[in-house]
Amino acid sequence: MSATADLPKTARVVIIGGGIIGCSTAYHLAKMGCSEVVLLEKHKLTSGSTFHAAGLVGQLRTNANITQLLGYSVELYKTLEQETGLATGWKMNGGLRLACNPERWIEVKRQATTAHSFGLEMHLLTPGEALELWPVMDISDLVGAAFLPTDGQANPSDITQSLASGARKGGVQICEGIEVTGFEFDGDTIRAVETDAGSIRCERAVICAGQWSQQLGRLAGINIPLVSVQHQYLVTEAIAGVAAELPTLRDPDRLTYFKEDVGGLVMGGYEPNPIPWAEDGIPPGFNFTLLDNNWDHFEPLMEQAIARVPALADAGVRQMFNGPESFTPDGNFILGEAPERNNVFVGAGFNAFGIASAGGAGMALAEWVVNGVPPFDLWPVDIRRFGQPHRDIEWVRQRTLEAYAKHYTMAWPFEENVTCRPSRRSPLYDTLKSNGACFGEKLGWERPNWFAEDPQAAHDEYGFGRQNWFDAVGREHAAARERVAIFDQSSFAKYRVSGADAERALSWICAGDVAVEAGRVVYTQLLNQQGGIECDLTVTRIAADEYYLVTGTGFATHDLDWIRRNIPAGLDARVDDVTTAWAVLSLMGPKSRDVLQALVRDDLSNQVSPFATMRELAVSGAKLRALRVSYVGELGWELHVPVESALSVYQALMAAGADAGIVNAGYRAIESLRLEKGYRAWGADIGPDYTPLEAGLGWAVDLKSGKDFIGRDAIVAQQGQPLTKSLACFTLDDCDVVLLGRETIYRNDERVGWLSSAGWGYTVGANIGFGYVRWADGIDRGFLESGRYELEVAGERVACEWQPGPLYDPVMQKMKC
Repeated sequence: MSATADLPKTARVVIIGGGIIGCSTAYHLAKMGCSEVVLLEKHKLTSGSTFHAAGLVGQLRTNANITQLLGYSVELYKTLEQETGLATGWKMNGGLRLACNPERWIEVKRQATTAHSFGLEMHLLTPGEALELWPVMDISDLVGAAFLPTDGQANPSDITQSLASGARKGGVQICEGIEVTGFEFDGDTIRAVETDAGSIRCERAVICAGQWSQQLGRLAGINIPLVSVQHQYLVTEAIAGVAAELPTLRDPDRLTYFKEDVGGLVMGGYEPNPIPWAEDGIPPGFNFTLLDNNWDHFEPLMEQAIARVPALADAGVRQMFNGPESFTPDGNFILGEAPERNNVFVGAGFNAFGIASAGGAGMALAEWVVNGVPPFDLWPVDIRRFGQPHRDIEWVRQRTLEAYAKHYTMAWPFEENVTCRPSRRSPLYDTLKSNGACFGEKLGWERPNWFAEDPQAAHDEYGFGRQNWFDAVGREHAAARERVAIFDQSSFAKYRVSGADAERALSWICAGDVAVEAGRVVYTQLLNQQGGIECDLTVTRIAADEYYLVTGTGFATHDLDWIRRNIPAGLDARVDDVTTAWAVLSLMGPKSRDVLQALVRDDLSNQVSPFATMRELAVSGAKLRALRVSYVGELGWELHVPVESALSVYQALMAAGADAGIVNAGYRAIESLRLEKGYRAWGADIGPDYTPLEAGLGWAVDLKSGKDFIGRDAIVAQQGQPLTKSLACFTLDDCDVVLLGRETIYRNDERVGWLSSAGWGYTVGANIGFGYVRWADGIDRGFLESGRYELEVAGERVACEWQPGPLYDPVMQKMKC
């Protein structure tokens, strides 16, 4: 349909993009009974990136909910052809992943453990067993393999047309040959989508335009950080021994993948030197179009492929594809409502996984559009995970090319990116670097992970065992427990909430009681209507009409968006991002009071300056906010210092603490310290799928005052019911075992969950893991106490101990002294 007369004037939802993501979203909106849905495609369905996709469908990811999304795709593709009557090319022929060296074999075994944690079937195979499944490959260098029997492959164009057919049957109007030229807003709220054939007034707009999404986002005033990268693969003539049921094959050590195609093979891969495309914009009329083949660039992959499949050397090439696709800076796709606008949603940047992701992503995006919230926690792909550096397209391009090049390289634990660094630096960056800091990066910020002492070099050496920083972090950990340590946490996101109704607004948004006197610090969660934890932060009252909020670095966009959207209409309250106005020096340890007291005349005793209070102090000519809080389980203060005075205050603290043995410490020590204390991390141990009661944080929820807040009804309803999941702590004494998170939890030989976070506790001398124990019939302390527990680590089960509470200072004597 392309005639101007056929273009509707109004719609409830307008979807932009007729590839597999747009058609899946339309299909699922129709299934939900959403009426007046229009899908606009500037050319023909599948004419963008979908038509040249390779069509492999894998399911396993490092996050349970994203794995669930991909599993939904498989279930949908199994029945879609029967439903719509259009062929999809779906085959559940399984997926094989190879390992050609000991390190890769450890990675594959850990992936198998992750699969088991998430309820996904994955079998570890010997080289001989792998050969039986894939008889045309050479296994001379093979150490082992993993097989996922429910993986498969599909024909991208066919499955898209089938989804489109289902959408049409559900009432969706699909208009081809219509190009979007702009958007109309009332304030920040979408009112219409403008096209070359007229304007469509609408309530919601959904950008699913693949590599065109970034430029459409600019038209809408939103940032969609993705770029186009060339991706090549070839299709061979028939090869003897290639049967129709041959599984898909991924050979990451040789950077290649394969799938069967009409008796031949599709072969492609991920080069270490990817080539960007359309750096100055996608040319007009780029529809059903491929780029010129680049055999010189593809040849190294071809050599690796022939080494794995010798018959390729003599096989005829039926077709070569060089099709640009959209990739993102972290290799994850982009879903959700754009934080800059109201009712504008995005589903884009699928990193050559669009076919595998489309079924589940379309389902999730449709529910997000209709209900205003996703069906479950989708933080790894949420558009709000991006921030300031992602507004620079060159920064995005360089980081994306690095992510592309790492697609099949070893996924080392704790691996850091190297491109676009340094970008955002605290005032202490150069000083800390000269003192041995080894930096990591989050949301562009350089943050000290650990400090090297001569003769050790300040760089990470990756591996699956204890890495080269293990002893250094142990020293920093001990200093915080026994003396005093200083942490540069300037990258914390910080907001100012102000206005005559600031208290009313935050009382509605926060589950904790924030109607406190000035100078009080409140640790609180911000909940959704289901009682799930959307944000986890501290709220400090500065004055009657002003609060100061502090949250994690990586949540800067997410938490600001949540607060802004949930301030009730009509209240005199506003939120501003003040992150870059304040540096943060966290002074922690039993001698921290002595160090800080040496610099001020104010009384810092526990009687005058108790835990969870804030005082304004003057140090080295700077007026700072001293928050007496701790994420490490020791006496300490977060010192929030005007950026211009941060270096002076740091130097004064180091001089005052010299006799006390003060040391610089980094984020890896913070992680070890917080695990021992049992503190939760948002995005791992807590999130939108977990309530405070399930997370053991019910004490932080204010149900006594009678105040209403978002999620209160859900928490009250849950109070009288048995919990079906509960956060638990487990320990394992063997230092040779390395816990990283996602290890499977077994209770009495039954799988009951997986670790959400883990690490080594230097004070307690044990591995520590946190994870939710799940049991449909209900969980209480007696249930947890009565179990015999094991963890699956890289395919092996090891006994562990359930712990009833925090491992370190459970009564908080040290923090509150």
